[in-house]
Formats: sequence, C-alpha cells, structure tokens
Amino acid sequence: MTSTQLTPAQHAILAYALEHASGKIDWFPDNIKGGARKKVLDGLFNRALITTNGTDWFVAAEGYDAMGRARPAHAPMDADPEIEAAVSSAEAEWAKDATEQTKPRTRENSKQAEVLRMLQRPEGATIAQICGVTGWQAHTVRGTFAGAFKRKLGLTIVSDKAPGGERIYRIA
Repeated sequence: MTSTQLTPAQHAILAYALEHASGKIDWFPDNIKGGARKKVLDGLFNRALITTNGTDWFVAAEGYDAMGRARPAHAPMDADPEIEAAVSSAEAEWAKDATEQTKPRTRENSKQAEVLRMLQRPEGATIAQICGVTGWQAHTVRGTFAGAFKRKLGLTIVSDKAPGGERIYRIA
C-alpha cells in the first residue's frame, strides 16, 4: 500500500475538515492566504484528495484514505419507480438509435459523390474542373484519387493526356 505524502498545510486542512466540519473544507491555517490557499487546494484536487460540489470543497474518499480514516458510509437509496421507468425508456431509445447508426451512410450531395459522377462521365474530368466544382486544391483532388477512391473504394482511375492538353481522369 502506498502512502500519500502531504505537506504540513495539506495535512492540517484535511485533519481539521475531518474532525470539525464533516469533511467540508472551511478552515485554513492563518499563514495560508490568497495564492497559497489556491495552490494548496489545487494540489489536493489534482491528487483527487478533495472534490467540489460547485461552491464548496469536501474531502474525497481518497482524502480519507490518505489520512488513515475510514470512508464515510453512504445511506442506501431507495429506487424511485418513476426514475427507473424513465431510465429504462431512455436506454431503450439509445439502443434503437445505436442500431440505426450502424447502417452505412451514403450522401448523394457530397463533394466526393460529385467527383465520382464527374469521373464516371464518358468525357471524364480534369483536375482543374474538379477543383472548380469542389473548391479543393489540386493536391487534395489527387489525394482523394489515391486514398478514398483507389484504396478505400477499390476503384481504378485511369488518365489520358492529349498532346498539348490537360490530363483527363476517368473511372475504368
């Protein structure tokens, strides 16, 4: 078992909170003010020895362990039937949404779909034409050919270059 090393100020603050304030940190030694107080709290919080409820600081379960004290026992909660029903219906809704999201998504109006349509035309498309339609730069178009179309979709892209003209790309 490893023991947590506490500074004298941290030890005093935790001990006072456990002895006098039921775990609430509401006392600091007289020599701990301003920035030093914030540093002590940050040090305790970063090591998960204290926790906050938004406005006040409390000794966390790990803080009890560091001080060698037994953790406080929590009162058992009775199940609220309304809450249980709401949780069950929410979980069922989430499960339904999860199964709907597993279907592959197709987008007919995406830039990638537009580029595919251009490459499927008999006349094909040049990189300049694709850049004009998509707003992409030329290196992005070439990367899409190599990555998305060739590797991921398994398409074969062929290119032809007429003498003195631009290179024209098509899907074979």
